[in-house]
Amino acid sequence: MNADRRTAVTAGVLFLVTEVAAIAGAVLYRPLLGGDGGGAADQRAVLGALCELVLVAAVAGTGVTLYPLVRRWGEGAALGYVCARLLEAVAILLGIVAVLTLATLRRDAADPGAVDAVGAALVAVHDWTFLLGPNIALGVNTALLAGLMYRSRLVPRPIAVLGLVGGPLICASAVAVMSGLYAQLSVPGSVAALPVFAWELALAGRLLLRGFRPEALRWRIDSPPAGDPEPARQPSTITSGSSRGPASAW
Repeated sequence: MNADRRTAVTAGVLFLVTEVAAIAGAVLYRPLLGGDGGGAADQRAVLGALCELVLVAAVAGTGVTLYPLVRRWGEGAALGYVCARLLEAVAILLGIVAVLTLATLRRDAADPGAVDAVGAALVAVHDWTFLLGPNIALGVNTALLAGLMYRSRLVPRPIAVLGLVGGPLICASAVAVMSGLYAQLSVPGSVAALPVFAWELALAGRLLLRGFRPEALRWRIDSPPAGDPEPARQPSTITSGSSRGPASAW
């Protein structure tokens, strides 16, 4: 397995891990965030936090894995993808802290009234981190990576188009939620998230089963990186045999 194939497999696995870990974390968090207390809800929240720690590592890992490859088709866009991916990971991490704090508070606090007030604030913190991370930051990094994939043709363009549509759509949906048009967990919000979900699954499947398109990789190898100057051509000396002496030619 060559380096490009290893990169494809690693990225494909990480994208699949992000989907599984995100869904598992959301399901495990639901009882605690919905107001249930007690040992079972707390234990599930801790398991959900562990799943989301795996999610944080996978989200950051996709950026680090793909950057050395995709930067040849746009250094700025590739760096922006990594930064937006890390921003998404940080937002998820803040949400994990809010959930674990809520679980600890409900387990140890003596005043239920105080728990309810502070607990509502912690739930709001988690909801906002979820909106800013796996919605806005995800939409931005999806659009950047999809644009690089479309330009480079490393994957078939219909897959890239899914990301180009899904990234702006999930950002627009997040703005609608912030404006109070509908709830974060609602039918419109779920519909808006479907193209990004399909993009990540399709991209993961392509990378795992087929890898990057060989034609795009050959172009990358045979051509100088964008922005790199062409090698300087040295003049050769031609002896003309006349009294004019050597002449320079390219």
